Amino acid sequence: MANGLFDLSGHTAIVTGAATGIGEAIARRLARAGAAVVIADLDFRGAESIAASIGSGAYAIETDVTQRESVERTVQQVLARSNRIDILVNNAGIAGRAAPVWEQTDEDWQKIIAINMTGPFYFCRAVLPHMRERHYGRIVNIASIAGKEGNPRMSPYSATKAAVIGLTKSLGKEVAHDGVCVNAVAPAVVQTKILDQLTPEQVQYMTARIPMGRTAKPEEVAAVVHFLSSPDCSFVTGQCYDASGGRATY
Repeated sequence: MANGLFDLSGHTAIVTGAATGIGEAIARRLARAGAAVVIADLDFRGAESIAASIGSGAYAIETDVTQRESVERTVQQVLARSNRIDILVNNAGIAGRAAPVWEQTDEDWQKIIAINMTGPFYFCRAVLPHMRERHYGRIVNIASIAGKEGNPRMSPYSATKAAVIGLTKSLGKEVAHDGVCVNAVAPAVVQTKILDQLTPEQVQYMTARIPMGRTAKPEEVAAVVHFLSSPDCSFVTGQCYDASGGRATY
């Protein structure tokens, strides 16, 4: 795919949470397009395995997106090694525990906010000085249809994904004159290990609302991310692209 459509040859991409699931599919897709991909994940062993299987200049960095120091250290390591960051994909996230609000604990709430909402903020803040200085960058935040419609028994998850969409729209406007495009992708339910955190009833509830009548494949989300990560995405910013099989209502 390199030197073809949406060519990323010579670009360096950081993909968080890329040791599995959607993040892995995104990393593989961007690498096939020519990018040197950094697998930034708390699961360092898993990240190393994915990087090794990708080859093509991919490498792993152990990163805790909930810790500012870890995020900033990752960005500095990438700049020291690659001297550039062209693409940031904020993919790391958790579904959290399926339960009504009155059963959600403080720990449930704080954990999901730290990973799903604070993590993307930390990473955006850390890479933007470099991107603005170079007058080029692509940031893609992985949100969710739950952030638009809200899933019952998933209030913390839905709230954080709504926040990711809001962050994307605000930030896209802030850097609109800096050569940096910031967009989000909102998948419906995707067949990944994150579903193991939910009950079968919860998964059925979400799948039943998809007009196509099936879950998405990680590769289908990665295809949308690929365009938004490319130089061809030059007049698209502050947008939320749905990958929902027709579920989204706006």
